[in-house]
Amino acid sequence: MRAYSAGKRTLDSSLGALLRRLRHATHMTIEELSNASGVSVRAIGNLERGESLGPQRATVIALADALRLTGDCRDELLRAARAGQRRNPAPAPRLMAMPRAVPDFTGRGQEVDWLASLTDGSPDEPAPIVVISGQPGVGKTSLAVHAVSKLSHRFPDGYFFVDLRGLEARPLDPGVVLERLIRTLAPTHNRLPLDLGDRAALYRSVAAERRIAVVLDNAADEAQVRPLLPATGAVLTVITSRRLLTGLEGVARLPLPPLPDAEARDLLEHLIPDPPAAGRATDAISRLAHSCGNLPLALRIVGNRMASRPDWSPNRLATRLEDEERRLDALTAGDLEVTAAFELSYTQLSGAAQQLFRRLSLMPGPHCGLQLASVLGGLPDADTEDALDELVELGLVQSGFTARYRLHDLIRIFALRQLEQEEPEDERAAVEARAVDWLLDTAIAAGRWFEPDYHEAFPEHWDDRVQLDSPEAAQQWLMTEADSWLAALELVAVTGRWRRVVDVAEAMHWFSDRWIHWGYWPRVFTLSSNAAAELADHTAAATHLNYLSWAHNTCLGDTAGASDCARRAHAEAVMAGDLRQQAWADSYLAVALLKAGDAHGALPLAARAMRGFRTVNDREGMVAHALSTLGRALERTGKPDEALRAYRHRLTLASDPTTAPSPVIAGMTRVSAARDIGLLHITQGRWREAIETLEPAVAWEPASNIPQWQAQMYAALGRARRELGQTEGALADVDRAIAIYQQIGDDNAIKAIQVLRNGLGPDSSTRRTPLGLSRS
Repeated sequence: MRAYSAGKRTLDSSLGALLRRLRHATHMTIEELSNASGVSVRAIGNLERGESLGPQRATVIALADALRLTGDCRDELLRAARAGQRRNPAPAPRLMAMPRAVPDFTGRGQEVDWLASLTDGSPDEPAPIVVISGQPGVGKTSLAVHAVSKLSHRFPDGYFFVDLRGLEARPLDPGVVLERLIRTLAPTHNRLPLDLGDRAALYRSVAAERRIAVVLDNAADEAQVRPLLPATGAVLTVITSRRLLTGLEGVARLPLPPLPDAEARDLLEHLIPDPPAAGRATDAISRLAHSCGNLPLALRIVGNRMASRPDWSPNRLATRLEDEERRLDALTAGDLEVTAAFELSYTQLSGAAQQLFRRLSLMPGPHCGLQLASVLGGLPDADTEDALDELVELGLVQSGFTARYRLHDLIRIFALRQLEQEEPEDERAAVEARAVDWLLDTAIAAGRWFEPDYHEAFPEHWDDRVQLDSPEAAQQWLMTEADSWLAALELVAVTGRWRRVVDVAEAMHWFSDRWIHWGYWPRVFTLSSNAAAELADHTAAATHLNYLSWAHNTCLGDTAGASDCARRAHAEAVMAGDLRQQAWADSYLAVALLKAGDAHGALPLAARAMRGFRTVNDREGMVAHALSTLGRALERTGKPDEALRAYRHRLTLASDPTTAPSPVIAGMTRVSAARDIGLLHITQGRWREAIETLEPAVAWEPASNIPQWQAQMYAALGRARRELGQTEGALADVDRAIAIYQQIGDDNAIKAIQVLRNGLGPDSSTRRTPLGLSRS
C-alpha cells in the first residue's frame, strides 16, 4: 500500500483511509454521512474498508459535498478516488461473465419463483429451457440475470451470460458461442470439431455432466439458439428475445409484460431518495410510471433523474415529462414514453457527456472501450472517463463488463437521432471516419506482431493510444475488439475503400493461424478477395483467394469451397503472371483434395507446386507447405519409399540455414518432418528407425508448441519400444502421450492409446495391438 509523508507522520493515502479521516474530522458517523450524501451506509463502509476502490465520480462528489470539502481537501479526495481506479485495473473481461445484477430489482416475484421451480427436476430428465420474450425495455435481461444470480447456489459448476446480439446486422455465430462454452466448461478440449453439429453434440456431452445455468441474451432466431440447447442434465438455459421463437420445441415460455402498476410505483419509490410518505404525491408517482409505460428501463432513467435532482418534486418531473412527450416524435408508436424519458435525462448531461453520448451511436461494433470512446468523443482519456461515468450513472450507457460500454438498442437509436439533429453531416462523417481509421490502423499494427520478420512497422500517422508492446498485448486487443474492427472493415468495404480492405486483411494473415476457431475468417478474406477484384489487382486477388481457401478448409472444413477458391486463385495468378501465387494455389488445392480423400488428384498438384516454389525460391511455400503435402500424397497413393525421400528432403532443407525459411517456421517444419518420417517407419514396422528419428525430435523445443504432434510422437515411440520388448520405456512414453492427450482433451486418441497401454506386460513383445496415428 502506498503512503505519503505529512509532517513527521506517514499517513495512508488510500481512498478509504482518507475518507475515514475526513469523516472523523467533521465528527460525523457513517449513518450521518449517508443521510447527508444520499450514499448508502454499506457503500461508505465498503469504501472505508478498502473493499471498493473505484467509485463513480458522482458518488465521490456527493460525499465531498456532504463533508463540505473545499480547496485542497476536496481535490485530494477526488484524486484518491481516481488513483484507486487506476492502481487496481480489472483483469481482461471474461467473455461469459454474468453482468452485475440490479441491486434494487423490484417485482417479478412470481416469475422468479416459476423459474426456480424448473430447476427441481432430475438430471436424467430433459434440461429445462426457458424463453423470455417481450417488448424493448420491459426488463427481460434484468429478470434473467436476477433470477440466475438469486438461484446461483443451485449451480455449483457456474453460471454464464452470452449476448447473442440478435438485433445487429451480424448476430453472434452459434459456433463461436459453442467454442466459448466448451472451453469454459472443459478447458482441456484444445481441438474442437469444425462442424457445427459435431460441436453442438460435444457441448451437450460436456454440459450434461455439470450443474450450470446459461443466459442466452438477445437471441436473433431459432436457428441461432437451437445448436446451443442442452439435451439432458441439470442445465438451466434462459433465452431472452424480442421474438417469440415459436419454432423452438420443448421449451417453457415466459411472455413478459410491463410491470403491474403497483410494482412500477414500488420501483420508482425504491429509486427516488426519501420518497414521499404514503398518501403524498402518490398521483405524481403514478403519472411518472404511466408516462414510462411501466417499462423498467424508462422507470430506472426517471428514477435516476430524481435521485440526481433532489430539489425536484415528483409532480414537477411528471409535468415536465408530459410536456416533452407531446413535443417528441416517437421512435416507434409503442416507445413514445421511453423516448421522452431519454430526452429528459439527456438534457441534464454536461456538454462533454452529451457530445460523447451522441457520438457513441457511431461506434461500429456492439460495444467499445475507453480508447475508442475517446476517439469518438474527441476528448482526452481522463475527460472521456468522466463523461462515461456520468452516462453510466444516469443509465444512458451500460457497462456490464469492466471497461466496456454499450448502448441499449432504443437508446442507441435516440443517440443517433440527437446526433443527426445537433451535428452537421460533414462533422458526423468525420467522426465516424476517425473511429473507423483508428480501429483499422490499430488492427494492422497488432496483426503485424505475428509476421515472421516483424520489425514494429506501424501504419503511418498511427494514433498510439493502445500499448501494443508484445504479441500477447496485440492478441488481447485483436480478440477483445474483434467485433469492432471487423465491423469497421465491413464499413470501408461498403464505401469502396478497396485498398484499405486488402491491407487490413493482409495484416491478419499470420494472426489468423492463432485464432482458427473465430467464426469470421471466411468473411474477412471474402471481403479482401472481393476488394482485390474491384481493384483489378490480380496478384492481390490470387493472394487473398488463397487465404480464403485456407479459411474454408481449416476453419469450416469445407473442402469443396477450399478447392473452388484455390482454382480461382490460380486463374488470377496466371493473369498476373505471378508464379509464386500460382504455386500457392496449387499447394492449397492439393491440401483440399488430400483432405477430401483424393490423394491421386493431390499428387500432381503438390509436385507442380514444388516446382513453382523452387522457381521463385519461396522457401516457406516449398519446405513448410508443399513438400509435406507431396509426401502425404505419395504415402497415400502407395509410394512409401518416395514419401520417405520427400520427408527426409524436407528435414534437410529445414535444418540448413542456406535453404531453410525463417527461424520460427524452420523450427516447426523440422518437428513436422521428423514426425512424418517416424510415423512412416511405424507403418512399415521399422521400429529402431522410428525410435532413432522420434526420440530426439520429441525433445526439440518447437515440439511443445503443438502438443498434438508431441503426443503422436510419444505414442509412436511407445509402440516401437513395445515391439522391441522395451516394456519400461514403452510404458513411460505411452503415459506421456496419455497425459498430453488428457491435457488437450482428445478423448478418441486417449481410447486408442489406452488399448496399447493395457497390452503392455511381461509378454507384451508377442502382442500386436493396433494403434491408429493420424496426421493433419
